[in-house]
Amino acid sequence: MTTRPATGSGAGAVPRRSYDALLRDVEATLASGELAVGDQLPGERVLAGKYGISRASVREAIRILDAMGILQVPTNSGPRSGPLVISTPSKGLGSALRLHVAAKKLPVADIVETRILLEGWAARTRPERPDPEALQEAHGLLEAMDAPDVDPGTFHELDARFHVALSRLGGNVVIETMMEALGGAISGYIGDALATLGDTPTVLDELRGQHHGIFAAVSSGERDAAARLMGEHISWLHDRARSERE
Repeated sequence: MTTRPATGSGAGAVPRRSYDALLRDVEATLASGELAVGDQLPGERVLAGKYGISRASVREAIRILDAMGILQVPTNSGPRSGPLVISTPSKGLGSALRLHVAAKKLPVADIVETRILLEGWAARTRPERPDPEALQEAHGLLEAMDAPDVDPGTFHELDARFHVALSRLGGNVVIETMMEALGGAISGYIGDALATLGDTPTVLDELRGQHHGIFAAVSSGERDAAARLMGEHISWLHDRARSERE
């Protein structure tokens, strides 16, 4: 990694945190290809000396990059104990989305609308030969949700995973990543909606029927029908729960 000089130190510039140089250098060296997924950064002591910052500041930068899904912090110590470069973008996005939903800055209604846009697009643009593993995973999740003894908590977790699996069929890795990131928020509001409706067998049976209709349309290549059914399904639970609250 090449250390790059700090900028923005003139009058009126926003003060930089001591670990910003390390964060910027990781970004720059990833973009240039000098640093790649699978590479390992030096240990704390070396990084602190390289950037002229404290080891506490190094740890703070590493914690931030770990939360963003860029670094994986090893549990061992020694010369090979530096953090490993990974890339799991949905991890950082998912954590941020869940927190902002909890803070009421991302309304559930807007998440519902975003899901309809993303999942409808994925259903409508499915390639001629969709990912067989994604189809198999979606089918397995359907069967799991069909189990008569499935509890409501498990059901809504399976429901969220089912939607993520279907989004993968669109062949767009950004859409897939966004859906994975939304997974926690999806699971949360589905759970809240089911709790509002009392988790009745009638509600779960309705959702099962909708899931099977969507999967059948996706499997047979009926793209427009799949997108329409997906939108109706996503809206149904949200609207039903909202009407119960009102």
